[in-house]
Amino acid sequence: MPAVEQAPVLSMMDWVVVLILTALPIVNIVMLIIWAVGGSVNPNKKNYAKAALIMAAISILIWVAFLGRIVATFFGMMNHLSMGV
Repeated sequence: MPAVEQAPVLSMMDWVVVLILTALPIVNIVMLIIWAVGGSVNPNKKNYAKAALIMAAISILIWVAFLGRIVATFFGMMNHLSMGV
């Protein structure tokens, strides 16, 4: 049976740095992409980055759907008002 290589545990300070970097606009997306596809990245950080990118994509899709519905409702109301009804 081949030996299973374990990834080193990320320290608390490593996680603090990760959280600070992901709190910065633009930097967060760039770093998450680098961590998600980087070859020499700790697997724990790599999995976190993949999960964060998936959650961001889902959030954006939900936001776009709601925004589209709000815009459609607004234009429907404006159309109704412009007809003088």
